Amino acid sequence: MKIAIDTFGSEHGRSGFGSYILNFISNLPQEISSQELTGTTINADTNKNAAKSENSSENKTDIQIELFGLEDDRYTYTSGKDIPFTSPKISSSKKAEQKWHLRKINSFIKKNKYDAVIYPCVCKVFPVKFKNHMGIAIINSIISIDMKEMSFFQRKHLKKGLKNIQKIVAASEYIKKDLIKLGINPQKIQVIHNGIDHKVFFPMPNLDNDIIDINPFSIKRPYFIYGSSLSGPEKKHIELIKAFELFKKNTNLPHRLVLAGNEGEYSKQVQQAVFSSEFASDIFLVGYFPHESFAKLYAGAEACLFPSVNEGVGLPILEAMACSIPVLCSQEGALKEIGGTSPLYFDSDNIDQISALMQKIVEDKELRNNIVFDSILWANEFNWEKTVRQTLAII
Repeated sequence: MKIAIDTFGSEHGRSGFGSYILNFISNLPQEISSQELTGTTINADTNKNAAKSENSSENKTDIQIELFGLEDDRYTYTSGKDIPFTSPKISSSKKAEQKWHLRKINSFIKKNKYDAVIYPCVCKVFPVKFKNHMGIAIINSIISIDMKEMSFFQRKHLKKGLKNIQKIVAASEYIKKDLIKLGINPQKIQVIHNGIDHKVFFPMPNLDNDIIDINPFSIKRPYFIYGSSLSGPEKKHIELIKAFELFKKNTNLPHRLVLAGNEGEYSKQVQQAVFSSEFASDIFLVGYFPHESFAKLYAGAEACLFPSVNEGVGLPILEAMACSIPVLCSQEGALKEIGGTSPLYFDSDNIDQISALMQKIVEDKELRNNIVFDSILWANEFNWEKTVRQTLAII
């Protein structure tokens, strides 16, 4: 069985879509067969089939993974694995890629004899029809929110594609509910949580230095960390800055606030809030931070603060939990589903509440230790090996 992954629209690995593909490929089992994968989903009927397949080698089907996309990405996602990559002859423009997905992708799939295709970048490039193959859409964001930034044609195109595709993998129950509200058949939606990379995010108990050195930054402890792009008011950077100011006034503690993430449409407003703060010298806007460097940044922090209210997945809170620091986060979106009972949740518009929880996590050492212990156990349940096997089992 040949399963292909569409890498178009993934911004050469420098996006959430690209990160998904990289993690998926790097965590593929060494040898893949349908017999090995049958029992990996939580579906009861599937487990029955697994028992049958154990007694019959005739049910075993070898699975081959391939990639297709821009020639520039031939070596972007292979992670040192010997995985075939095919590049159709099209220009690397967004318009050309979208046009190809509308008109030519099905003949390309037929020519390459793909039985199934995984589409991780449906908000960027996506077919409307799925001929001669099973289509699997990967949804890691809240589509109803994504659609607000699209033209009428793009919204219509995306909804039609999602209604026609055979299977949708949603990264959370919250995303699934959003898709159902858009009129997508719930029977075709399967929730499979994303994993986190435990080779990168893990406890670092030996960080005793007063200063955390992460090139090109040196950050003096203690500090709180919030890692998210400055993309819009729903990220709640300004509310967090106000809560930090109140925390400083109430406690007179030396803590700092580190805001790490790409600049976006909301950057000027956040920068203005920082510069006008009476505690501006204790607030650091560090901009883009390599994903692999976040582990040390998390591990050295007093706590991870995550006030964003429109998260469909919320992997940063899991990554912080895996690094053995407490998480204080919004009660909105998918964060309660992803975070479980370990974080301290707050109303992101309630400045007093956020400030009080920041003070509590600093002063109550027993609470902190209990949260850290529970967080590590919870985060360990999320791994990419499980995500990959469950996704392949569906196909």
